[in-house]
Amino acid sequence: MNLENEWLDPLYLDTFLSEEEKFIRESTKKFCQKSLIPIVVKNNRNHFFDKEMFKEFGSMGLLGSTVKGYGSPEINKVSYGLIAAEIESVDSSYRSAISVQSSLVCHPIESFGSEDQKVKYLPDLIKGNLIGCFGLTESEAGSDPSSMKTTFIENTDHYLLNGSKNWITNAPIADIFLICALDENKDVKLFLIPKNTKGLSTSVIKNKTSLKISPTGQIILDNVKISKENILPYTKGWKSVFS
Repeated sequence: MNLENEWLDPLYLDTFLSEEEKFIRESTKKFCQKSLIPIVVKNNRNHFFDKEMFKEFGSMGLLGSTVKGYGSPEINKVSYGLIAAEIESVDSSYRSAISVQSSLVCHPIESFGSEDQKVKYLPDLIKGNLIGCFGLTESEAGSDPSSMKTTFIENTDHYLLNGSKNWITNAPIADIFLICALDENKDVKLFLIPKNTKGLSTSVIKNKTSLKISPTGQIILDNVKISKENILPYTKGWKSVFS
């Protein structure tokens, strides 16, 4: 290691990286320099996120990159961390966008969804053709999510969801909403709700003092009726939510 650059890596972590991991890091750095740095100042000032960026992220293999199959590059978690670090070095809003898509939408579908759900959603989420968000946080349930008020009722052929979510990254531009809700016994389940579903609406949180590029919003669920095919069938309580 060049002694002049030791301050950049005081723990010598770079020596533990494989050549593939280094290549992924450098490729992501070049992408950031070409596609993100030229627009970050203007977009930050204007509180603007171009949703077409998701397709660029997808073409670079930056979305759902640790998923096994379904068009994913299938990289390891170290490489995923390096991708996140490079994007974070430009702006946390962009890093939040890919983290939500990858860790909070693709991962739960891969881990707890049915095969039909995986085939239907994962390829387009990985390509960036679909944008997802994860609805857990509420106005009175942030660090204590078990206090959430969003509920679901199971009926013969559908579920009925009511409640609201707040401070949700990607909510204003999302195509698919992954929503956490409780039943009468306080058991938590995860539901996939497409945009334009009756009773589902979003609003944008304006005048933020940070993460200004990030499209952050509120989700309202007013008697949202969804098919039983929309529940992630292999959800296993809170450990699934926090996985």
